[in-house]
Amino acid sequence: MKKSVEKALAMTYNVSLYKPKYFYAFIKRTFDIFSSGLAIVLFSWLFLILIIVVKCSMKGNVFYSHDRVGKNGKIIKIYKFRSMKEDNRPLEEILTPEQLEEWKRDYKITDDPRVTKVGKFLRRTSLDELPQLFSIFTGKLSVVGYRPVIAEELEAKYTKEQQELLLKVKPGLTGFWASHGRSNTTYEERVKMELYYCVKRNIWLDIKILFLTIIGVFKHDGAK
Repeated sequence: MKKSVEKALAMTYNVSLYKPKYFYAFIKRTFDIFSSGLAIVLFSWLFLILIIVVKCSMKGNVFYSHDRVGKNGKIIKIYKFRSMKEDNRPLEEILTPEQLEEWKRDYKITDDPRVTKVGKFLRRTSLDELPQLFSIFTGKLSVVGYRPVIAEELEAKYTKEQQELLLKVKPGLTGFWASHGRSNTTYEERVKMELYYCVKRNIWLDIKILFLTIIGVFKHDGAK
């Protein structure tokens, strides 16, 4: 897969590289419905336990929702188990200057002071992502795609040509960038890796991404 990453970083991207793949899209959607539906049933007991644990560990809603940009630019809701304390203060009052700069650069914070102890565990094991199974089942997300971004992030980090290409594809629970050492890449490299998937997406690539994602979860690479 190292060669794939090298190819991804070497390419120049625009919407002309996008090719419809109707049979692949049918197989992918069938897999999304079956796998997410089965997981929801099998892990219903885990949902119940996590709801109780999160509720007991912090005040506020058990679930966290946020607007992200979906396929064709449609705004979708992303749901996760809450991992951070509710704090309505501006980020400038919560984060250090270094953390604020990291957020502006990467749209993530390595040691976010709002994350609770339970939240750190949920993120490290990726259990906070479980509610997204419902978004996959209803068709807002796919199991494999690109990690959904906020509108501000899309405008700041992707060129207009890159945005056109990205929004041709449905975002996913995991993806090429997310399964390839996302903590060790710059945001510019992330952009190219996400766009590489939009161009090269196929069943075999999805299987490899899922395999690497499972390995990453067991190695506790899920911290975000």
